[in-house]
Amino acid sequence: MRLPGFPQTPRPLRNLFSSLAAPAAGMSVQQSFMEVIADNIRNAETTRTADGGPYRRQIAVSNGSSTQIYKDSSEGRIVYNPGHPDADQDGMVRMPNVDIDSERADLLLTQRLHEANAAVFQVAKNMLKRASDI
Repeated sequence: MRLPGFPQTPRPLRNLFSSLAAPAAGMSVQQSFMEVIADNIRNAETTRTADGGPYRRQIAVSNGSSTQIYKDSSEGRIVYNPGHPDADQDGMVRMPNVDIDSERADLLLTQRLHEANAAVFQVAKNMLKRASDI
């Protein structure tokens, strides 16, 4: 907002605060991704959910401003386990569609991205602190 009779001057300190927004948003997105991946790993052996079937892998997708979570519609593997409570008459059990190795790889990548955003945030914070000391 510009007031009549007052010059419009830049506010460099306020501009530095905005430099914290991008890495903070990135860390928030990566945190959401890690939570979804953790749910997938935690439920990798869940053969019965409240919906009545095996757990469905979740996938987090971010468009920059929000993160949406979708269920993977692919089918899980079928294993022979006649003693399992969810086995059909032939002893086959439908397992969740979660591949632990893929989830671990996704988790590692997500952790590295989170660490990179944290490093950028720390650098911007240090710049802001030094600028405020001037």
